[in-house]
Amino acid sequence: MSRSPRAPSEEASAARQRLDKYLWFARMARTRSAAAQLVSSGHVRVDGRKIDQPARAVGPGDVLTISLERAVRVLRIVALAERRGPYEQARLLYEDLTEGAGGERPTD
Repeated sequence: MSRSPRAPSEEASAARQRLDKYLWFARMARTRSAAAQLVSSGHVRVDGRKIDQPARAVGPGDVLTISLERAVRVLRIVALAERRGPYEQARLLYEDLTEGAGGERPTD
């Protein structure tokens, strides 16, 4: 019995990943346990809703609002990863929607 192969974009849209794991892979936390603590402490929102369970599934298209120690980051998930890689790879996992991201200052 043969299965028809899925297009990569279909696989990515159907894929989900634990929130703590995603935050660690995207380098928003130094360790996975620190990512889980960030979520458990109520510092993460998914699509505007406060999340307190690190096992919450997220996927491409979800918008994360993360309250970090010195800043608030707003990120749209673009892709998921299978392992934690260098910053250059991690940066490809999300689109930064934070006002003034990329060194630009917000205009009045």
